[in-house]
Formats: sequence, structure tokens, C-alpha cells
Amino acid sequence: MNIIGKNIRQLRQKNGWSQGEVAKRLNISIPAFSKIETGITDINISRLAQIANLFEVSTMDIISKEGENPQSVNFEEINNLKAKLSLREEEIIKLQKKVIDLYEEIREK
Repeated sequence: MNIIGKNIRQLRQKNGWSQGEVAKRLNISIPAFSKIETGITDINISRLAQIANLFEVSTMDIISKEGENPQSVNFEEINNLKAKLSLREEEIIKLQKKVIDLYEEIREK
């Protein structure tokens, strides 16, 4: 069973639904849903979104490994990148000031 199928099964069991109930809500056959859960069939983006809506979770919750929080990982990465960008901007400002100073020095000669 793949991660997506495992997560879908856990969501289904958490809601206390049978495979038949979920299949009916998705307008697919029970065998088709079973193949999604077991990883035999890969699902497309629209089906993934449909399943996420049914269970009231994000698509990232379905495709993420257990215990992994993609939002917090992205948040930390974004903050790190912002800090690096800020440092680079400071370096650029210092270099611009040096260029202006050199230009003025050359102009005075």
C-alpha cells in the first residue's frame, strides 16, 4: 500500500465509513475505490481533490507521510529564505554605496 492509499484508508476509518460508503459518495465502484486505497490504481489530481473535499482535509494531508506537516516545513523554509534574502539585500545596499562613493571620487579628479 502506498502513502496516499494508506492516508485515505486512515481517513475513511477515522470517519467510520466503509469502502462502499466512500465509493458511493465519490460515484465510483467499490472495487475502484479499493484499488485506490491499496495503491493498485494511481489517482489523478481531480480525484485527489474530490477525496480531500469528502474528508475535509487538504490534498497535502493526503499525499504527505505520517507525522509530516508540510505547512510547517514550508513555513520554516520560507522564513530561512527570507532571512537569507535580507542579508543579500544588505550586501547589495553596501555595494551600491561603494559604487556611488567611487563614482563621486572619480568625478572629483
